[in-house]
Amino acid sequence: MSMRLEMLQVARLAPKLLGDSAGLVRRFLEHEQKEDGGFQDRSGKSDLYYTVFGLDGLLALQAEIPRARIAGYLKSFGNGEGLDFVHLCCLARAWAALSNQGRPESVQPTTEIARRIETFRARDGGYHSVPGSESGTAYAAFLAVGAYQDLKAEWHGAMRLAQSLKFLETNDGAWANERSAKIGSTNATAAAVTTLRNLNMPVNHSAGDWLLARCHAEGGFLAAPGAPLPDLLSTATALHALAGLQVSIADVKEKCIDFIDTLWTNEGAFHGQWADDHVDCEYTYYGLLALGHLSL
Repeated sequence: MSMRLEMLQVARLAPKLLGDSAGLVRRFLEHEQKEDGGFQDRSGKSDLYYTVFGLDGLLALQAEIPRARIAGYLKSFGNGEGLDFVHLCCLARAWAALSNQGRPESVQPTTEIARRIETFRARDGGYHSVPGSESGTAYAAFLAVGAYQDLKAEWHGAMRLAQSLKFLETNDGAWANERSAKIGSTNATAAAVTTLRNLNMPVNHSAGDWLLARCHAEGGFLAAPGAPLPDLLSTATALHALAGLQVSIADVKEKCIDFIDTLWTNEGAFHGQWADDHVDCEYTYYGLLALGHLSL
């Protein structure tokens, strides 16, 4: 199972905790879609990145998807020419979401997108958002592996990618996103753990201990040791990585549910953290993913 489908499967469990509020989330996500078929970013413009989260959020809620309209938006990007690395991977993920629905308008330009993604391969075998980089990042590795899975494209170099991630390990038992960082971060650790697991590579159990230690006293997970506030992105990715490692979250489950409840808005969306005044498709999807794990 691909990383996207794995997360989608979990996010589909969120209505267990949302109850009747699941309908509010669906309506919020539907409202975020623009006339051109894309989903809006925080400035109100259609964006491929936010489209991925809007689309997967609706699929998680098993809502009806306006496939033809979304496909028209995706086709406007052609083979991905001119897109940066993140948006190129988002194009692959969005096409995969439509392709999994089995409709003819969902045919994706697989070979060319994969070729473009490969131009972002770093010299150490990893991936980086800047072409020609010496070393890869944990986030780029996660995106690249996920994109190849989504495209169902032939891929080589799993061992070199794993070796690239090895250089991002920190002395505290976690991973940093860049080699220059000396302290691990929650999202980089979650990305590395999930990527390595999908490459069928072993992961030291200490990574699970490190992630659990990032849980805030009032619930939610911190982005890094010493971070002032927990946030929804770190909470969702940490819970997903811990589930992949089969580490119990029983001791933090209830307070994490309480934390996510503090981020809920009656318009059917989630704030990213306590200090965040905005809501969008991305954090609302992470709310669904986190609640899915907490419903188990």
